[in-house]
Amino acid sequence: MKAPGKLAALSLTALLVATACGNGGTAPAAQGPQPLRMSIWTSNEAHLKLFNDIAAEYRKSHPQVGKITFDPIPFENYTTTLTTQIAGGNPPDMAWILENSAPDFVGSGALVPLKSKIENVGELVPAATRLWEREGELYAYPFSTSPFGVFVNTDLVKAAGQKPPRELMKAGQWDWEHANQINKAIAAKGKNGLTILNFDYKAWDNLATIWQGWGAKAWSDDGGTCQFNAPEMVEAMTFVHKAIFTDKSMPGPGTAVDFFSGDTAMAVAQISRAAMLKDATFKWDLVPLPAGPKGKYAVIGQAGIGVLKKSPRAQQATEFLAYFANAANAAKLAAYFPPARTSLLTADTMAKTSPMLSGDQLQEVVIDGIQKGVVKPSHTGQAELAQTARAALDPLWKPDADVKAVLDGVCAKIQPLLGG
Repeated sequence: MKAPGKLAALSLTALLVATACGNGGTAPAAQGPQPLRMSIWTSNEAHLKLFNDIAAEYRKSHPQVGKITFDPIPFENYTTTLTTQIAGGNPPDMAWILENSAPDFVGSGALVPLKSKIENVGELVPAATRLWEREGELYAYPFSTSPFGVFVNTDLVKAAGQKPPRELMKAGQWDWEHANQINKAIAAKGKNGLTILNFDYKAWDNLATIWQGWGAKAWSDDGGTCQFNAPEMVEAMTFVHKAIFTDKSMPGPGTAVDFFSGDTAMAVAQISRAAMLKDATFKWDLVPLPAGPKGKYAVIGQAGIGVLKKSPRAQQATEFLAYFANAANAAKLAAYFPPARTSLLTADTMAKTSPMLSGDQLQEVVIDGIQKGVVKPSHTGQAELAQTARAALDPLWKPDADVKAVLDGVCAKIQPLLGG
């Protein structure tokens, strides 16, 4: 991708370059077992228990390692908080890096090379490692390559007299038009229709789970040209705007919704969220994203785990990450986080570690999605881009918005940052 055109857009990259230039790992050796800290975004109890179990097993054979802490940071402030920690001289030893900031972290040289450390690195799916590589080296382990699917409250669908998505799939009718009809009918009965987790009218890149069905892109493949105002994006965003303000099939701005409490019909999310349905009081399903005008598609969210060079315990952290990412632990982690290892990407294998999901659900959403999906938008200087695009999109979330005019405004604001 091209570098952004403004120095302001390089703030994260500049910070990470400074981090890379620090003397991490060269400080005098500390005495006694050394603690390690990994920043993560999840605070789910099942996820944390699994992480802590892996860490406890590792420490049994590595007495030189002290307590291993997994430090949850709220998703909506994740990269900002992580950046603040780095700037404040309190970086974690390891960091869970979201796909939208991968170009900054990987390109800055702030991360420790991992390729020679990861067990059976050759079996990692190339599509899953692309974001985390530079000049043939791997700088973060693609911990979770997770396609988005649609969680469905089938009880609400049935109560509204609608055909469930799985039935529509068999009839070749699972598309955004039919999905919108279902959610419109459910909303008319006083419940919420479709929600996109973590969007909240702020994280606009999550809308890629819809606009990709129209063949829309935030910017060109080389990263240099804004495409928010291209015809495909205008059509996709017009669909979203109508769903929110005319059909009421999506909760509007300021509406608090929670699919997992049972008051929402559908939620676009990744399979790690299935853990939150363990004690669900309603029947549910997981299906692929609905087809768009351009046909079937899949969108992937990714997370990589990297070791920060500036950590005084970078070597110990690298060794632990190699253990955390080995084939045996990758199989355990696959219960919530789809692995990048080809040996584990089969419905039978994943069904053993993801008992809450059926073989069909895993094949349709996860395995097929990884094979054909595109990753959410990412670009060097993403933090500046994200803030600028978010502000420019704010006028869209009003009933009388001129969709094309708003999207023209988005391109006017972000084009200078794309370097085109």
